[in-house]
Amino acid sequence: MIISLNTGLDLKIFSPNEPIGIFIIFVGIIFTGMIFYIIYAVSTNKESLEDKKIRNKKEYLQKEKIGKLFPKKK
Repeated sequence: MIISLNTGLDLKIFSPNEPIGIFIIFVGIIFTGMIFYIIYAVSTNKESLEDKKIRNKKEYLQKEKIGKLFPKKK
């Protein structure tokens, strides 16, 4: 049994030979590239400049607090 959809929309406009089909393929390629870039960036654990500044500030404050608790005697 073959079911046919009698719609007013010509599905040939979505074929890869038509402008809309080419646009859909292009958007898909860009989206796929972005997903792979996100996976790569997360897996390599890249830190942003702000993250580095915050981490360095926390380390500095931690060293200051430790220095106050255990002063060096001369």
